Amino acid sequence: MKKLEVYDPAMCCATGVCGPEVDPALVAFAADLQWIAEQGVSVQRYNLGQEPQAFAANPAVIKEMEAGMDRLPIIAVDGHIVSTGVHLTRDQLAAKLGLAAKPRVAATAGGSCCPPKTGCC
Repeated sequence: MKKLEVYDPAMCCATGVCGPEVDPALVAFAADLQWIAEQGVSVQRYNLGQEPQAFAANPAVIKEMEAGMDRLPIIAVDGHIVSTGVHLTRDQLAAKLGLAAKPRVAATAGGSCCPPKTGCC
């Protein structure tokens, strides 16, 4: 089983999808991680503000952070860093993991990004 690890900067909650002004990119990323997990990939997400021990336990992550905090988020696949400084898109994550990406569905008339219970977003 493949393993995807995300080392996020300090955020108000584990996913960053909280508070009065939610970043739409973080909403999409959270949905993409859920989709990745549904494909059988083990997904671990760490928030620097809540789980600093996960960062401290990984020498490669520490080395990246020493180069600058703008290196966060750090994304690793099977222990190897594959991206720094950006939350990857679903297509990019799928490519890094060797998966075929499922396209997102455009917003429906009801305002949802996809039909109920489809898991697309």
